[in-house]
Formats: sequence, structure tokens, C-alpha cells
Amino acid sequence: MDTRFREYDEYTEYNMNKHEQYRLNQLGEYPFARLRKLLDGLTPNPELEFIDAGAGEPRLPLPSFVQPTLDAHISGFSKYPTTTGNDFLRQSIAAWLKRRFSLKSIDAGTQVLSANGTREALFAAAHALINPNAKSKPWVMMPNPMYQIYLGAAITAGGKPYLQPCTADTGFAPDIDGISHDVWRDTALVYVCSPSNPTGWVADGAYYTKLLELAEKFDFYVLADECYSEIYYADKPIGLLEVAQNMGNTDYKRCLVMNSLSKRSALPGLRSGLIAGDASLIQNFSKLRSYTGPATPLPLQHVAAAAWVDEVHVQQHLNIYRNSLDAFFKVYGGEIPEGSFFVWLPVEDEQAFVRRAYQEQAVKLLPGSYLGAEDENGMNAGSHYVRAALVDGVEKAAELATRLQKLK
Repeated sequence: MDTRFREYDEYTEYNMNKHEQYRLNQLGEYPFARLRKLLDGLTPNPELEFIDAGAGEPRLPLPSFVQPTLDAHISGFSKYPTTTGNDFLRQSIAAWLKRRFSLKSIDAGTQVLSANGTREALFAAAHALINPNAKSKPWVMMPNPMYQIYLGAAITAGGKPYLQPCTADTGFAPDIDGISHDVWRDTALVYVCSPSNPTGWVADGAYYTKLLELAEKFDFYVLADECYSEIYYADKPIGLLEVAQNMGNTDYKRCLVMNSLSKRSALPGLRSGLIAGDASLIQNFSKLRSYTGPATPLPLQHVAAAAWVDEVHVQQHLNIYRNSLDAFFKVYGGEIPEGSFFVWLPVEDEQAFVRRAYQEQAVKLLPGSYLGAEDENGMNAGSHYVRAALVDGVEKAAELATRLQKLK
């Protein structure tokens, strides 16, 4: 090969990649990498059975249909799956969305995609929808504290994070009333997590209605992370597409929702979820995925399709989560969150509390500040909280509360 072309190619590649490298350098360590460093060198109390409440990883019995469905379709591992998800899976997802959110219509072919869990969908969607070279619309709004994927997606896609503090003063809701019109005009998309990780806040119809009215007025997208939609304490959470339909937006314009079987079906290892909504946005996302190629293996798609159909295991899991919340707060005290299986506990020094919990009580927690980000005033809305995941059943939830009570 002519060396002149090799040198040119290397130079061009460098210039194309240096901006991406700069964006990556803006990202801090992922929360669980930080947690490993925080606990490095410490030994959990050997007299107690270890409780891992740090990660939101459901550890409930495997639904009964998983193994026979996998066995029946095991030969599918010898075939390439489509990146959009095969028709049978998308139809199963569309049917669930109609049942769950009372949707009159949603087209499995144009408004639904399979995704490898919500992490992939939430991250890649920003890359499909944000124009990093645009002089306007740089803002990507997100709750603070948050699922850190929103922050990473915004930065690497060329957006500018706009942090919405979710504190006790706001009822842990992301504030949309105190934002100026100038900011809304320059907003590309808004991430909403309902029920919320980590606070347990749940968006109501009025909140979504107001947000969609702003989206229509200022022309931005709303991305709803509904991963915890089937885990709630009292009332079943409303969904973004449901609200859009009730407003007359039957095409779900500017709306995308993401959901997953990781929490709903306690199948985090399946890595299967959905993205649904505005057909034009789905088309953009589908184009991106045709190049990145994260396709779910066919046998796992069949398991996923069976999971979206079955509601028996979902109700069984919901009962466990509700009873776990009851058991925890009966011992620990405080107010039960509206949704998710997380408890968001105020403490004086979250990192010191997490270290003590690990050493003294053999419990792994996550510091709230690791799920937040500092605003322009250097304030982190996750500070002075810890997050605990009630993912091991009722008895462990009560035991966790007993141990944490001793650290108060």
C-alpha cells in the first residue's frame, strides 16, 4: 500500500477519534467500579451471612417457562438473529404494551424494537437522536441522582447534561417548572425514569402531560425509562405512551419508551428489553443498530416472547417486592417508596456509612453520590443518601433493615 495513503488514513482516523476520546475522558468511573475501590481492603463481618444490596439484580426463582422454552429452541443458536428482533418477539412486545397501558394501537413492525436490555437502548438512543455538530439543542435533561447511563449517553453523543435535582424538597420529582424557555428551546431530549432508580418516585399523568406539552412547544424528545413499571407498592404506574394517547398523540410523536425483562421477570442475564414509540425515531434507532449489531440470540428471543405473555410470574414477583418493602420499613422506619425495589435512605456521610455497613454488618450498599453528579454549584443531589436493593426476598429484607438499624 502507498505509504502516503496510510499516513493520511492514520491522520484522518486520529482527528476523527480525538473528540470521542475527549468525551470519554469526561466520564468518571462507573458507580460499581468506585464502590469496589471504596471497599478495597475491607473484610465483611465473618460472623454474619453476607447480604449484597448494592446492585439492582433480582435474585428470585426462575420463571417456570424459561428452561422448556430454551430447550425447545436451542437450535436457534446456529442462526443469525435480526438486530431489530424477529417478528414473533416484536409482536409479543406490542401485545403486552397494548394490554399493560391500554393502547388502542401500536405497530409491531414500525413502532417496536427488541433491545439488549434498557441499558443498550437508553445509551444508543441518544446517539441516534442527537446531532453533535448542531449549534443549538445541546441540552440533554436527566434526573439527578440517576441511572448513570443517561449521563454517559449524553456526553458521548455530543450533548450537554442538564441536571434536574430530585430531592426531598421536590418529592424526588425532576423539576420541570423552574426551567427557562431559553433552556427548553435548546433541549434535544429529556430522560425520565419512572418508577425511579434510585428514589422510588413515580410520575403521574399530570407530570407526563406537562412534559409532553413542553416537548410539542419546544420540539424535543422524551425518553422514558420504564424498567421498573411492574414493581410498585400501591397504584400501578402510568406510562408515557398511555399519556400521549390520552392527549390525542396516537402516533406517539417525540416519544420513546424503554423497558426490560431484567426487573419485570427477574431475568437480568437474559439481556432482553424493548424500545417503542414514534415510528420515525424507531427508524433512526434501527438504522444505528444495523451498524452496531447488538442482536439477541434467537433462543433468548423465544424466552423473552414467552415472558412478555405470562403475567403469573410478574404478580408473584410483585407480591414478594411489596412484602419485602413492608418487612424492611416495619423494622427500619420511614416512608415506603411508590415504586421500584430500592430504598433511598438518608445518612450523614454516605461513603462512611457504606464502609461501616460492609465491615460491621456484612452488607453491601451503594453511596448515593455515586448515582448523582455535581451541578454548577458543586452540589451532588445524591449526597447524604445510600441505596439498598431489596432483591433477595422478605426474610433478607427484614434482616437487612435490622442490621442497618444498628448503624443509625
